[in-house]
Amino acid sequence: MTEHVLVINAGSSSLKYSLVDSDSGDAAATGLVERIGEQSSHHVHHGPKGDFEDDSPVASHEKALEAAVRAFETYGPALGDVDIVAVGHRVVHGGSQFAAPAPVDDALIAAVTELVPLAPLHNPANLEGIKVARRLLPDLPHVAVFDTAFHQTLPPYAYRYAVPFDWLKEYGIRRYGFHGTSHAFVSERAAQLLGRGADQLNLIVLHLGNGCSAAAIRRGNSVDTSMGLTPLEGLVMGTRSGDLDPAVHGHLARVAGQSAAETDRILNSESGLKGLTGENDFRELTRRRAAGDDRARLAFDLYCYRIKKYVGAYYAVLGTVDAIVFTAGVGQHSAEARAAALSDLDGLGIQVDPVRNTATTEGVISTDGSRVKVLVVPTNEEWQIAREALAVVRG
Repeated sequence: MTEHVLVINAGSSSLKYSLVDSDSGDAAATGLVERIGEQSSHHVHHGPKGDFEDDSPVASHEKALEAAVRAFETYGPALGDVDIVAVGHRVVHGGSQFAAPAPVDDALIAAVTELVPLAPLHNPANLEGIKVARRLLPDLPHVAVFDTAFHQTLPPYAYRYAVPFDWLKEYGIRRYGFHGTSHAFVSERAAQLLGRGADQLNLIVLHLGNGCSAAAIRRGNSVDTSMGLTPLEGLVMGTRSGDLDPAVHGHLARVAGQSAAETDRILNSESGLKGLTGENDFRELTRRRAAGDDRARLAFDLYCYRIKKYVGAYYAVLGTVDAIVFTAGVGQHSAEARAAALSDLDGLGIQVDPVRNTATTEGVISTDGSRVKVLVVPTNEEWQIAREALAVVRG
């Protein structure tokens, strides 16, 4: 019987789940419960016996997982009929403590709870998902897979900030990086497509979705990444500003009487492409740009310019680059963004082939003469979580 892992990603008001074939990465079923705790929730389940959709209120994450189990029973596959070897949980922040996935026990829950100040919007929800799943599925091993773990190979000069030295020990202030599960999967898949081992390649991976991050990966190890203490730093994103002068907080407090909490909220939820155009959907941004919208044009140019800056910086960090890899929603689907972000880099040996760029869904999009390969690689974070969870269970 094929081994499966039930992958759970619990958000503050959502529960996303997927039953993943650990060998192929195929999902036997997927589902999402949104607006948990609100008057009108939304549950969708895609299974082999059909699709299910319901807007009945779901009061809690426990009720959401109970609804998911019922959907499995009705629309398949019934969990009792599948060889489930583990439950893999996405946890956003593992701090400095977790450089690898880990089995869930009381000690892990206590450690992740201590990390809540570093990820107050994410870790509490992740913990709730773990606790609920352990209650409802007590006979299965549970494994936590951390978004930050892949970047724990950063050297101190890359992860430390030039702030008072004791701030790291006292407050945990350092670069952690995120999207590690995606960067790990994509870098390995890119190596397969190039017919080489991941430990033989220097890569720049660009995860471009609503959240965006770049990573410099030397021989399979992350040596720098654009997100920092939080996912706010780095590239321009759908609703996040990315890099900006840290004095903005103080300036707004002085001239606008704006609190640090309000500035933080705006920089995370009302900035980025949304702040510039009122729209964080990159497809709509592209449509408006094509129609001559000046704000959309500016946002697109700023977005791609920031990517280009990080490509140049990480080229210098790595010394030599074998490939640049685009992934996630925008990275996989926007040929325009890929072309613009790597335009005029012939001097660095980077040349995008316009025909391949528009036609390729996975594989090389650079010219035959490009010294640095450029690839598109669809990410599959659920499969990566499943594989890492299975590796922990197997020991």
